[in-house]
Amino acid sequence: MTFEQFDAWSRAEEKPVILIPLGSQEIQGPMVPMGDFMLTREVAAGVALASGAIAAPTLPFGYAEYFRTVPGGIALSADAFRATLTDILDNFLDHGFTRIVILNGHSGNYPLVDQVIRNARKKHGLLVPCINLWRSIPDALWTELHGDFGKKAFSHGGDPVTSVYMHYFPQLTHADRAKLPETPGTLADLPVAGLAGVKFQDIEIGMPVNVDDRCPDGIVAGDPARSSADKGKKIAEHLVAFCSDFIAHFRASDPKVPAMQKTGK
Repeated sequence: MTFEQFDAWSRAEEKPVILIPLGSQEIQGPMVPMGDFMLTREVAAGVALASGAIAAPTLPFGYAEYFRTVPGGIALSADAFRATLTDILDNFLDHGFTRIVILNGHSGNYPLVDQVIRNARKKHGLLVPCINLWRSIPDALWTELHGDFGKKAFSHGGDPVTSVYMHYFPQLTHADRAKLPETPGTLADLPVAGLAGVKFQDIEIGMPVNVDDRCPDGIVAGDPARSSADKGKKIAEHLVAFCSDFIAHFRASDPKVPAMQKTGK
């Protein structure tokens, strides 16, 4: 949009809603490209079309420290990610846009997103919601898509990302490269559990795990061979409908909250 087109849109909308799409540039297994930010961009475009919101350009890089050991990825430091997201929000908040919704397509971003939106509440007295896209898929849909395997399909290197890639970008996918995850590696002579730590006496212990400590190919769990474009289409349709429903609710609500009050005895 030109600045005039954006100005005309914002003036025509009674309560304009801005979408901030976030993603990452990281290993997703040998089946699909590293740039999963492309998926957030496509979902955000669908949500904007369905809801009347405007999608800002997608931030393609996220906080993905545990993927930094794989060449080709681009990860922001925690400080850089917080500063960049804060600047993006401030550019809209400074011009009076009070309804901003973050669409987060990389779960690893969220702890830092939470810090930024809490600061926005403290500084501006505004609620900035964040929808973590891949965690917005209900159990019923997992069962519909994967039967008894269900939510076990939810994994890094598996679904939903692989199926959604097959839906939006079939020409960039390599279904013949899909395979079951390898046996987890070890750290400190303990089995690696996901990307968050290790297991000791069947209890998870936090540890700075890198993806290649767990698996060299990025397939952490699940079974990407079960992924398909049809499943990706259903996931994308659900996400667009769910996010659009939320935007309709948020547009009708008041995003302002009372300023923090000091209490004393």
